[in-house]
Amino acid sequence: MDKNPENDTSAFDSEKLQNDKRLVMREFGHKIRKNIGRIPFSEDVTASFYCAIDGKSPAFVKAVLFGALAYFVMPADVIPDFLAGIGFTDDASVLMAAMATVQKYITDGHREKARVFLKKEPAEAE
Repeated sequence: MDKNPENDTSAFDSEKLQNDKRLVMREFGHKIRKNIGRIPFSEDVTASFYCAIDGKSPAFVKAVLFGALAYFVMPADVIPDFLAGIGFTDDASVLMAAMATVQKYITDGHREKARVFLKKEPAEAE
């Protein structure tokens, strides 16, 4: 049994974590590509995605990031994404809070993967 407190997910609802992870894995690439020009924080959110799926990231980091990323990819949230100028404000707030919480785990490697992903053509990235 892993005694490392960073891998303790007892404070998190494991079913919600798995549901968030499934949703993010299914929808993230499409959502970020569809809105790439409208999201000024595309690189940060994509780096967060790579941190969340990194096997070296602690469990609590994955839980925090998958929760925030699930909010980002959900079609309905507090402020609808299609509203020009303010649609991603709530998403940005949730994501920035999550990233601030786990910032030391989002590495230069995650940021480099994000830059590479964001430069690819949509067919290449999927």
